[in-house]
Amino acid sequence: MSASTRELFERYHACWADHDPDRIAELHTPDSIFHLHSGGEPARGRAEIRASAAGTFALVPDLTFHMVNLRVGEDFWVVQWKLRGTSVSGAAVDVDLADFVLVENGAVREKHSYVDGVAMQAALAAPAEIG
Repeated sequence: MSASTRELFERYHACWADHDPDRIAELHTPDSIFHLHSGGEPARGRAEIRASAAGTFALVPDLTFHMVNLRVGEDFWVVQWKLRGTSVSGAAVDVDLADFVLVENGAVREKHSYVDGVAMQAALAAPAEIG
């Protein structure tokens, strides 16, 4: 395991835990890709990555990350998470997520996030109106 990659993981995770899209974007290479594999296009470059992270926090303002499993290599990490919080619609968020991250020159080159789309859509859907 690479100590420098593990240290980058720790700093990067702290940015997500702190809900800090500016710091998240700074830890990416200038031409980095962040792809949340849920049907949308990947965010490319720091500005789009920052906007994507900010959008995530806007959807789930109290989002927390609970690590299930982590593997760190020389130039990558793979981590399994349980995401929890409350969506802006008021629904509970309890979603599985897996990240595959490639590292280059001490920064995140690519981040691919694979989310339980059914659970996430249910959590983000507006509650049904009772009429």
